[in-house]
Amino acid sequence: MGTAIEQKTFQSKKTNLFIILSGLFLTNAILAEIIGVKIFSGEMTLGIEPAGWKIFGDYILDFNLTAGAVIWPVVFITTDIINEYFGKKGVRKISFITAFFIAYIFLVISVVTVLPPAAFWLEVNTPDAEGNPFNINNAFNMIFRQGLGIIIGSLTAFLLGQLIDVYVFQKLRKITGSKMIWLRATGSTLVSQLIDSFVVLGIAFYVFGNWSWAQVASVAIINYVYKFSVAILLTPLLYLGHYLIDRYLGKDVAEKMTQEASSDTSFL
Repeated sequence: MGTAIEQKTFQSKKTNLFIILSGLFLTNAILAEIIGVKIFSGEMTLGIEPAGWKIFGDYILDFNLTAGAVIWPVVFITTDIINEYFGKKGVRKISFITAFFIAYIFLVISVVTVLPPAAFWLEVNTPDAEGNPFNINNAFNMIFRQGLGIIIGSLTAFLLGQLIDVYVFQKLRKITGSKMIWLRATGSTLVSQLIDSFVVLGIAFYVFGNWSWAQVASVAIINYVYKFSVAILLTPLLYLGHYLIDRYLGKDVAEKMTQEASSDTSFL
């Protein structure tokens, strides 16, 4: 047992770390949900022509991704770091908190989009830069208001993906111990995001929408390829994060936290 001062220092660093990681996780997860309404071309971003592949019949497949996918890797990394230092209890807690706030944000957006727009707001924002008539209220609704299917699909996929991620991560940690961070981090991400990629599109556009299963599978495959490719490429950032956190915590505190996290006996 350490002294009272040592225990206080340990708890303070532990709390501060969880607040910082939770802030990163919460901010990026919510932001990804909000900007996810925009679909962009991966090929055109790189200055190349769309692939135009034919898959599952005559369905043409290009590398189109949601804008939210750009920052989801930050969520992956943060999830794995929280898992490493705070265990599955820490990941579950921040995941459910984030899901609540995502639902809250969707609810608020749904309410404000039906508010009558002020006449001057409509007038000062039309025409657009090219001189075309422009309804800014319609644009606001199209960008921010998402359908019920997308909301349900996003929340379901998010929670399911997080719970699967923490489960696989801890299983791999029991095998690897404190070594091979890349294996448990990448392995858990590959499994969880495979489920996530199909669940969100399946619920949003197959169950509640009018997509065929071929369309769902095609787009889900592209999203998954992107996610696991980025997860692998960002492995050095994961090690950098661990290095910086270990320096902040100190070797003894870092080891104590990771041991408690692996044995599932610790949380704030």
